[in-house]
Amino acid sequence: MLDACAELVDEVGYEGLTTTLLAERAEVAIGSVYQFFPDKRAIVQALTLRTMESYLQRLDERFASDDLTHWWDGVDAAIDEYISMHRTVPGFRTLHFGDVVDLHLLDEQRDNNGVIADQLARVLTERFGLTDVPDLRFHLEIAVEASDALIKLAFRRQPEGDARVLTEAKALIREYLHRQVDARDGAGQPAEVTQPA
Repeated sequence: MLDACAELVDEVGYEGLTTTLLAERAEVAIGSVYQFFPDKRAIVQALTLRTMESYLQRLDERFASDDLTHWWDGVDAAIDEYISMHRTVPGFRTLHFGDVVDLHLLDEQRDNNGVIADQLARVLTERFGLTDVPDLRFHLEIAVEASDALIKLAFRRQPEGDARVLTEAKALIREYLHRQVDARDGAGQPAEVTQPA
């Protein structure tokens, strides 16, 4: 049913999605849909959570590779995976991380991009040893909001994403985070951070 939902939102949008259409596409009885989901919002929420888990898994796989040696490589990888999902994952270009439906679809207390920023903070601290402090999460949330807006612009301009906009988005985010995010030692003092090439 979630696969059918992903296909349908790309075809008809969230507003055009109905449980009847979903049941027909998934080739199940309408009662089967309601057995698992009370309404289309719940279906899209489940799809969005699955998409976020897939995104984080893709990041974990990228971060495990030996070619990522600095935290800014991790930031680049996070942006690359986000772009790749726009191109390859059904439903993602339409729903993103659920903001089309509800800015608080992933968490009632935080907006969707804030949840993504928290997850990025987790993987960056685990993989690159950045100190997980409130400032890190704040700056990552700014970066996620900015990159999200620019990537959406790129895909509005061209179906596969305007390459110039995507290049500028990565440069802007890298420069912003390089200026704002410092690895910190145990005393909370900024440690030396090498300028990205």
